[in-house]
Amino acid sequence: MGREVARRALRVLKGFAATIKLSSAGEFELGIGVDPEAGTADSGDLEADLPGLFVAVGEAARASGRPVALLVDELQYLSEKEFSALIMAMHKINQLQLPLILFGAGLPQILGLAGESKSYAERLFKYPKIGALDEGDARAAIIGPAKAEGAEVDDDAIREILNITERYPYFLQQWAHDAWNIAGDSVIRLQDVTKATVTAIDTLDISFFRVRFDRCTPSEKRYMRALAEFGPGPHRSGDIAERLGVKTTSVGPTRGKLIRKGMIYSPQHGDTAFTVPLFDAYMRRVMPCL
Repeated sequence: MGREVARRALRVLKGFAATIKLSSAGEFELGIGVDPEAGTADSGDLEADLPGLFVAVGEAARASGRPVALLVDELQYLSEKEFSALIMAMHKINQLQLPLILFGAGLPQILGLAGESKSYAERLFKYPKIGALDEGDARAAIIGPAKAEGAEVDDDAIREILNITERYPYFLQQWAHDAWNIAGDSVIRLQDVTKATVTAIDTLDISFFRVRFDRCTPSEKRYMRALAEFGPGPHRSGDIAERLGVKTTSVGPTRGKLIRKGMIYSPQHGDTAFTVPLFDAYMRRVMPCL
């Protein structure tokens, strides 16, 4: 029984994959060696098909006695229709009490996107906020790998790394990596971190920051440069428009595009901030003048 339910889920998935095109992911192919099941999740309408696919997978999970977890990153890039389909699918799973759970990650605007897609979305999901690591976890991320290799990081060095990186996980890794390579012995000291800062910023400028910068149009870059004038933290959208010498409404479309690209976000109504730390300083380096 369980095997047949699983095979049916594969047939449904085969039919779904043959008809659906996701705007955020492009076309994809699945090498599934079964014939598709006609009439289930194969209409080409994502909002109609995705719930059918999830139900088939959930029923297979229940029959096998093994729950299924779906992990989806960068949810903010889903279109409203795609987000709506995902919400409808999870709603159906919830109604049928099937053992399928979704873990999604994305920028803070996904809360608004979910509400705009379906008003009942807030009842289906929990929205825990994940920001910078707390100090204990950030310290452990630095100390643990070093200790495993027989090295130490003195407290002044740790404090400097935490301060510069703002405990952003990727930056913690970058600074600790560069300080490790610079240190002359098995102890990483403050002077090593000071030297590593130059190397780390250079590395981020030509990779992490540059990739993000190059995705933007000239008008979007100018908006970000105006935001960078105010330094770290969220700032009023009206102040950014004033710095550009225009009305807030006239830069609304540019701001909206930057939010959709994941460059900036709105912590609360009327505020704007960069999605990653230190990007304001990068904007001032790459565009010295507004």
